[in-house]
Amino acid sequence: MNETTERQGDARLAGSLRQLIAMVRANLDAHFSLRLWDGSVEPLGRDVVPGLMLTINEPGVLPSLLRRPSLDRLIRHYAHGHIDIEGGTIIDIGAPFALDKSARRQLRRVGKLALAKALWPVLIARAISPDETRGFGAAADGKSRQTSDNKRFINFHYDVGNDFYDLFLDPEMQYSCAYFPTPETELEAAQLAKMDMTCARLRLKPGDRLLDIGCGWGGLLCHAVQHYGVIGHGVTLSEEQLAFATAKAKRLGLDDRITFELKDYRHLDGTFDKIVSVGMYEHIGLDNIPTYFDTVRRLLRPDGLFLNHAISRRAKRKRHRLIKRSEQRALQKYIFPGGELDDIGHTVMEMERAGFEVQDVENWRRHYETTTRIWCERLTARRAQAEALVGPELYRLWVAYLGGCSLAFHRGSARIYQTLATRSAKGIPPLPPTRADLYY
Repeated sequence: MNETTERQGDARLAGSLRQLIAMVRANLDAHFSLRLWDGSVEPLGRDVVPGLMLTINEPGVLPSLLRRPSLDRLIRHYAHGHIDIEGGTIIDIGAPFALDKSARRQLRRVGKLALAKALWPVLIARAISPDETRGFGAAADGKSRQTSDNKRFINFHYDVGNDFYDLFLDPEMQYSCAYFPTPETELEAAQLAKMDMTCARLRLKPGDRLLDIGCGWGGLLCHAVQHYGVIGHGVTLSEEQLAFATAKAKRLGLDDRITFELKDYRHLDGTFDKIVSVGMYEHIGLDNIPTYFDTVRRLLRPDGLFLNHAISRRAKRKRHRLIKRSEQRALQKYIFPGGELDDIGHTVMEMERAGFEVQDVENWRRHYETTTRIWCERLTARRAQAEALVGPELYRLWVAYLGGCSLAFHRGSARIYQTLATRSAKGIPPLPPTRADLYY
């Protein structure tokens, strides 16, 4: 196909798309516009947000997706810049549809025959096939994963570089759900509130030996040592995080009361008064949950406290290993290899089977929706810096991941809980009889 013929074909495709858009617009009435590769802008509703646009930068994208529709293919087109978003984020595009099912009903008003006629020229037009982008490949999980896999999985996600994470995290480098006492609370204050709430829930006191499993960049442990007088030990499998946390403790003059170690939690020894794990449970794999809780119980003193802070999914009617949804497969391939989400009911059951008594469970879903939205907006605002550090493909994958997470928490398909447990159900637990000390 010569260049002239190709241009003519692309022009015919643009014309067909405009007819299709007019048909959809009359029924969908969306809040954003579509910018085509030729620069033309087509509103998808009667009252669109000014400047908010989904852009199609290559004419072969839609034929490609129509012939072989899949989330993985869509992600690869987006990662390569064939599709983009202007004037906002994926949250701005998707949030109005997250809880509203009327859009699907409205689209059903379009006659199938008319829709087929409008789609046919798009379907047979020249398509482009997106190349593979940054991906882990087939992610091991469950019984198939080996101990050596854990470090590879963690390195893939967390060793992207501290400078990259610094673009959207707070100064304490808290890469987990913040706690917003009010809607006006800024992220930095909300992350401090999260650390204080976590420490308060553990009833930390001077001299307590605190273990942080999956300590990240050391923010929570340094905060607990500095403000609650504990003796801290943290473990991570990320070399980047270990270097940052060790340097931070030394800079703050805490290195005589805090230690960090590059170690798998299963290889830990010793006894601790309190144990905390924030955002690590999602990485262990569903089949490894009994080993995880057995290990924590072995490390916790008889009257100690354990706090597990973890993302979860909605429980299913029948308990069995589920076929992974396309979103989960994509998350494992491009962002979190080896990650699997439990439901809170099963988490509590496995805790009790391991010999814990669950004392408190609190849902933080609305807090994580806000946290991930702010992260997405911050990273989007620093796009040029992010692309200079990790390249445009990885930047696109990350903003899509953060925005997608915010939408998932918004609609409730993802949840997050802080669960507090004691080692034994015998006798009186080492806790006040109410939560009053946490909130008043």
